[in-house]
Amino acid sequence: MQDAYYSPYYNPLVVQTAVDLANTLMPIKGEDALETVEQLQNFLDGHPAAAPPSSSSAASQGPGSQPRHLTREDLAEVRAVRKTVRDVLERANADPAEAAALINDGLRRSRATPVLRHEDDRWWTEVTSDTDRRSAHLAATTLSALASVIATLGPARLGVCAGPTCRATYVDLSRNGSKQYCTRTCAHRASVAAYRSRRSSR
Repeated sequence: MQDAYYSPYYNPLVVQTAVDLANTLMPIKGEDALETVEQLQNFLDGHPAAAPPSSSSAASQGPGSQPRHLTREDLAEVRAVRKTVRDVLERANADPAEAAALINDGLRRSRATPVLRHEDDRWWTEVTSDTDRRSAHLAATTLSALASVIATLGPARLGVCAGPTCRATYVDLSRNGSKQYCTRTCAHRASVAAYRSRRSSR
């Protein structure tokens, strides 16, 4: 069977963008990596899958055109998108119906639009927004990617790290779907803690 990672129904890079967006907020640690416009710009620069097609290159914007500068309003809008994405990742396993409602509402508000693309003899579909707001495109792409994972692999593939001192989110695109921790580091810490607990109880 083909690895789920290569499913034609979602783009793994966009799925990772959704996870990374949610994890700019670490509630247990009290850390927020999306507090300034500069931090937002850095996030978007590091996640090209979040860029609207029209801003993917200078040439596509016309001669002499420049990308629209981000503002505090953009930051507030993206933070609102982050809340929705994080809520979906946190709730999908326990309450799939609520997660679906959040996704559907977010897609409506972002004016999500499916489009058919063709490049290098390859056809594919993607979901974007018919507005020029970065937040709307980010919502349309990330929420549609999570929706595709749920439809293809099931809502249990979205989750929150089982580490007692971590609330990072993840999406499990593996074959066996047994992921419980956001990273190997968290899994190792949990294993060490369990081992020490067993030894101390002897």
